[in-house]
Amino acid sequence: MPIVRSVNVGMPKDAAWAGLGRTSIDKTPADGPVAVRRLGLADDQVSDTVHHGGADQAVYAFAREDLDRWEATLGRPIRDGQFGENLTTEGIDVNEAEIGDRWRIGTALLEVAYVRTPCNDFKGWMGVSGYDNRQWVKRFMVECRPGPYLRVLEEGELRAGDEIDLVHRQGHGITVSTMFRAINLDHSLLPELLRIDGLVEQARVKATRIAEGLPPGRTSV
Repeated sequence: MPIVRSVNVGMPKDAAWAGLGRTSIDKTPADGPVAVRRLGLADDQVSDTVHHGGADQAVYAFAREDLDRWEATLGRPIRDGQFGENLTTEGIDVNEAEIGDRWRIGTALLEVAYVRTPCNDFKGWMGVSGYDNRQWVKRFMVECRPGPYLRVLEEGELRAGDEIDLVHRQGHGITVSTMFRAINLDHSLLPELLRIDGLVEQARVKATRIAEGLPPGRTSV
């Protein structure tokens, strides 16, 4: 049974290397239950509200198994929360989850909604944490295993050790990895995203433009 291995939260901290001079990427495991609200977890706050956060990016999940792969690549241990994830999962391939999958975790109901696009703050954080961050954004993107952003359908509480119960699947077959490739690497895949009920607006705009024979344009991610 897949579980939440760790629930990680972080508040804005001053950081000279961060684009805004502050960042919330440094997340640490919480003890006990954590409240899940429409815009995210209690005691967790987005620093860059222009490019991050909001209902479609309320909670970020990343698999322990993928952290282990990066450990092997980078040659150093990687703790839960190091990639800025709120939920470190175990026993589930979060990148093969379909967009629109709904997970019951604790008393909260979460929906796989969007994908993370790596940024320079992520690169800077890896560097100051002692990892090889050369061409980090490119290396992370090539893997196509970004982990999903989750929207909150029902508020509640969750904690480390809670089971991840898949309670709904749309059945369109468009996974987290597929969405990531479509948005960042292969725009010819974008029209496929229009089959997703509840597709986030940023992706819908890009997908619609490609379907109409127009360039995708730039949208905030």
